[in-house]
Amino acid sequence: MIGNPLLSGEEHNFMKTLRMGVLAVLTASAVALSMSGASAHDPDTPEGQAAARSFLADHLPAERHAVTGNAAGVPCVNGKADIYPCKNVDLLSVLPLSAIGGGNGNDIWGWTDPSSGKEYAIVGRTNGTAFVDVSTPTSPKFLGNLPSNGGSSSWRDMKVYKDHAFIVADFISGHGMQVFDLTRLRTVTTPQTFTADALYKEFGPSHNIAINEETGFAYAIGSNTCSGGPHVVDIRTPKSPKKAGCVSQDGYTHDNQCVVYRGPDATYRGREICFNSNEDTLTIVDVTDKANPVQLARQGYSGSQYSHQGWLTEDQRYFLLDDEQDESSGTDKRTKTYIWDLASLANPAHTGTYHSPATAIDHNQYIKGQYSYQANYQAGLRILDVSQVASAQLSEAGYFDIYPASDTARFNGAWSNYPYFASGIVLVNGIEQGLVVVKPNLGAVEPPPSGGKFENTTDVAIPDAGEAVTSPVTVTGLSGNASATLSVNVDIKHSYRGDLVIDLVAPDGSTFRLKDTSSDSADNVITTYTVNASAEAANGTWQLKVQDTYRADSGYIDAWSLRF
Repeated sequence: MIGNPLLSGEEHNFMKTLRMGVLAVLTASAVALSMSGASAHDPDTPEGQAAARSFLADHLPAERHAVTGNAAGVPCVNGKADIYPCKNVDLLSVLPLSAIGGGNGNDIWGWTDPSSGKEYAIVGRTNGTAFVDVSTPTSPKFLGNLPSNGGSSSWRDMKVYKDHAFIVADFISGHGMQVFDLTRLRTVTTPQTFTADALYKEFGPSHNIAINEETGFAYAIGSNTCSGGPHVVDIRTPKSPKKAGCVSQDGYTHDNQCVVYRGPDATYRGREICFNSNEDTLTIVDVTDKANPVQLARQGYSGSQYSHQGWLTEDQRYFLLDDEQDESSGTDKRTKTYIWDLASLANPAHTGTYHSPATAIDHNQYIKGQYSYQANYQAGLRILDVSQVASAQLSEAGYFDIYPASDTARFNGAWSNYPYFASGIVLVNGIEQGLVVVKPNLGAVEPPPSGGKFENTTDVAIPDAGEAVTSPVTVTGLSGNASATLSVNVDIKHSYRGDLVIDLVAPDGSTFRLKDTSSDSADNVITTYTVNASAEAANGTWQLKVQDTYRADSGYIDAWSLRF
């Protein structure tokens, strides 16, 4: 198959026909095997044809490398966690595709059960959707599979609203939108084969789905309706979805984000606005009236090859856009992120471009706080600090490369990620790798909660038989001296705790020995020490000082805290 031109002549016409929902001679599963993660581009474009051929050459079988059952996870030390290159991101676990229903991976989303706080991964695969309990992220539990409706597809996407998952797939003529009640997962004890609770049939294939959780409307994107533009569905009653409109003025839309607008352009505040990645432009549409959407802007940019996906900063002033073909087709081969200033929704301005050190293809990104979490195929998860976006400046804060073999512009590795759990874990879905669960440590020190607790959760690697390392906690807002019963809570991950010497260092340099070396061969130091620190001023910078005194074992300070 690799030697045949995928999108020429009769096959090109077949792809176009299939997108329009007409029955074809080939089965949907056969189509899925011959399509790419990028080939769902409008088949009339040269970009779509080239992307399909590229992916076909890049296809690899699923990997079986697993990292599970490790209570401490695997810290990122000296640029590596297990087999994976990393920076400021620890590995918690890997569930290979063979452990979650098979196939190859694609999109991913998450759900937090409001009644229990438990966190779940919703993992797209070519042959269905897996549900995984990740509330113990070092030991994720596969709960079951919702099979694809009508065949296999390389593109499956899902989002969540009111404790229901809404799932679409591309290039399956009758797939529609599956609706699955996630509260069913609460009672699952052994893996199940699930059925959908409802099926929306007003479209067949759809490449993506976006949901505005504030309004209760879903936007099926790249379907065989609405000229490929957003197909709007009222999901306010999740199990009874109803068609609400079409956004077809600019044709095929590849991805989008729709929000109740609260940004700087006063004209549109309070209205529902969609920001569409439309193959060659950023297209902005007012969808407040679902039956009569109004296009506000259709803006191209220098270097455009294939406008793929993007996300708003939390203040809705800026939009970060990734272009899926500029690395392979442009002159600068580095991964790029295009920065847009949205001071005027009618006139969005491309103000700068971030050039990554990597040369991989960028795919999906989501912004949480001051960071953009990007799934960039062979370069894996890349985390950008967007705090200086007003100056058109981004910087790399961390990464986790799930495809160690290379970082070239090819279609392998990280398809997408989900960074929105309260626990701080991030889910990555790899085309070959399956579900990868990681925990970024980006240097933030948590502010103290009530009760006088001061904490540092930033990991610090402890070198094997090396110099002592320290982790600081700055105490402010207290008066007088520390307590005679100062509590020092320590969480250190180490494979031979008897090697460790642990001290608490007061702001004036006074040292309190918490633990000395011993012959204790057990793992980890997770305990609370009580220190008489009544002679020390409470305010100031305290430090936990740790030294590994013997060779052959290593670890890291995971977290520690003081309670006065």
